[in-house]
Parts: sequence; structure tokens; C-alpha cells
Amino acid sequence: MLDDRAIRRFRTNRGAAVGVALVLFLIVFALVGPLLSRHDPYLSDFARGATVDGTPVGPSSEFWLGTDRLFRDQFSRLAHGARLSLLIAFAATAISSVIGAAAGITAGWYEGSRGIRGLNADVAIMRAVDVGLSFPFLLLVMAIGAALDRTTAFTILAVLGVTSWLGTARILRAKTMQVRSLEYVLAARALGQPTWRILARHVLPNVAGPLIVIATAQVAQMIVAESVLSYLGVGIAPPTATWGHMLYEGQDNYLAAPWMLAAPAVAILVSVLGFNLLGEGLRDALDPRD
Repeated sequence: MLDDRAIRRFRTNRGAAVGVALVLFLIVFALVGPLLSRHDPYLSDFARGATVDGTPVGPSSEFWLGTDRLFRDQFSRLAHGARLSLLIAFAATAISSVIGAAAGITAGWYEGSRGIRGLNADVAIMRAVDVGLSFPFLLLVMAIGAALDRTTAFTILAVLGVTSWLGTARILRAKTMQVRSLEYVLAARALGQPTWRILARHVLPNVAGPLIVIATAQVAQMIVAESVLSYLGVGIAPPTATWGHMLYEGQDNYLAAPWMLAAPAVAILVSVLGFNLLGEGLRDALDPRD
């Protein structure tokens, strides 16, 4: 996947370096941020978190990012929201990658093969992919999320994971079709090696590069999707700290308390930019044309 030339290209890519720095900062913030905060993210502190006229206080030495409309510490809630967003994004991406890789490799390997009544695995999988891609991703996720009686972190990541594998499957199908025509793969088939061994030893390592690139960029998509769901009220219910709900609360107070809107907005921007730059850097480093 990453030979010396690919590693050298990645290390000299400035965009990738910025992406790595932003992603590492986000991960450290999610892990260490809640430990640094001196306030409970769910506890209102009217005595210290409100001004004399009853409005949230701004950034200060006591509340680093100010307080929200319920006089809770913004920094603490932002850090706990980072943990939740990354957990959902990584878990949903893992689910999507596994399903997409299995579907794409299976479809690409059996492309052109005849199945029962003329329907083979490739046709069945790709028709399902075509139908799924005909629905807007966020609209589909919102509809499923709204249909659930109670949304938790597990239900959100499960919904995101099982609805976002379609593009991965299509790309890996095309890559698998290229790999299966390579000489050493044809030789392995001629020697009678079982299909599962060929897929595990020859096909999967060759499609792992594109899969990593897709998964990296998909983490950013998952963060945005989870934030949109929370913003629209069909995500994880309050008082759980989520960036999307913090953004929703901040929009009504952006004139009197702009920090309420700026903090989650910057967090979402930094996370999406970081993972997108990292994904682009990996794509350039793993480009077979180079």
C-alpha cells in the first residue's frame, strides 16, 4: 500500500501535512479536552456563568469559550461533542468500509459470471447500489433517523454505516475488475487456489489503498451527517453534547453571544478540512500513475 515512494510523496505534500496536524489536534482535543475542563458539560452554573443582566458570559479565564444559553461551559461541551462525533464518524466509516469492500470485491470478482436464472452477484449488488444512490444520502439518513423511536449514538452510527457504503462498493468493484486480470491472479486461479485465498492474498491488498483513501474522506462526511441530524433535531437527543445541537442553539443567540455559534462551527470546519486534506494527500501518494 505505502511503499517508499508513496511515503516520500505523502511527507512532501503540504496539504497532507496540514491535514495530519488538524486531525491530530482534533483527536488530542477529544481525548484531553474533557480532562482539562473544570466544569460539568451538563451542569448549569448561573452564579458564575451569567452576567448581571442574565445573559451567558463570554470567553474568560473561568469559561474559556464562554457559556451557552443554559449557562453551561462551552469548552466542556465542545470537547465532549468532539468525542461523540469522532466515535460515530470512525465507527460508521468502519461499518461502511467493511460492507462496501465486501460488496465491491464480490461484484467485481463475479462480473460477467452467469448465476442462477441469469442473475449473478455482480448484477444483484450493482442494481442495489444504483437504487441506493438514487436517494440523496442525507435525506435517506434523516428519514431513517426520524423513523426511530429513540436515537442513540449506536443507532446513529449504525444508520450512517449501513447507508454510506454504496460509493465505496462501486469504486472497489472497478478496482477489483482490474486486479483480477493481472497475471499472478490468473496464475493463482489456474493453479486451482480457492477463491477466498485469492481474494485475501491478492485482491484485498491491491484494493486496500483506494479503500483507505475513501474511508479517510468519508470520516469527514460522517461528521457532517451526524451534525446535520443533531441540528435538525433527529439526532441524539439533548442534553447530550453534540456539535450540531450546539450549532442550533447558537443560531438564536449569534448577536448577543456569537461564541455559541462560532465554537461548534469552527470545530466542524476544522475536522472536515483536516480529514479532507488527509484524504487528498493519501490519494496523491497512492496514485498508481506516479
